[in-house]
Amino acid sequence: MEGFIFYVKLGFYHVMDFGAYDHILFLLALALPFNFRQWRAVLILVTIFTVAHCLSLALAVYGLLSVSAAWVEFLIPITILATAIFNCLMKIDVAKHQHLGLHASLTGFFGLIHGVGFSNYFRMLMADEPDKFVPLLGFATGIEFSQIVAIITALLLSIVAVDLFRLNKAFYIRFFSILIGIVTIPMIVNAFP
Repeated sequence: MEGFIFYVKLGFYHVMDFGAYDHILFLLALALPFNFRQWRAVLILVTIFTVAHCLSLALAVYGLLSVSAAWVEFLIPITILATAIFNCLMKIDVAKHQHLGLHASLTGFFGLIHGVGFSNYFRMLMADEPDKFVPLLGFATGIEFSQIVAIITALLLSIVAVDLFRLNKAFYIRFFSILIGIVTIPMIVNAFP
């Protein structure tokens, strides 16, 4: 159990490391169009992202999926920028499920990319370990806990900006999506293989 908890913490702090904030940026961009009243849509998207990245993480750790680390590190900021652009271009009407299917499909695909990125870090830690199942389970659990924290933080920021400070919701989504996009561009340039 002690080893499992160690890997839960490792997964949690891997995402919450502000020195490597790419995953947090993606989650913030993903949650920007939503608020707590739309929790079902957020839950659907986060679940799709989680299933996708856990699948590719496990496949990569067990050697069933291999992608160049350089390309993965380049594609991760591309997913962030694409999500930010999607937020600026699409008016997501959750009540009518407008564009939610497209959003879910992109989220699943981007989850696969992020999972391979997590696997690169995890494999460096576990290079000599024969049994990877319990550490992998702990690491993935830690990642999920960190995602919950990031999504709740994004939804709370929405409450503060839109409900408390009365920012127009469309302006809020576009402004912060553009800001996330601007922050992401140097990451893309620096990671180009």
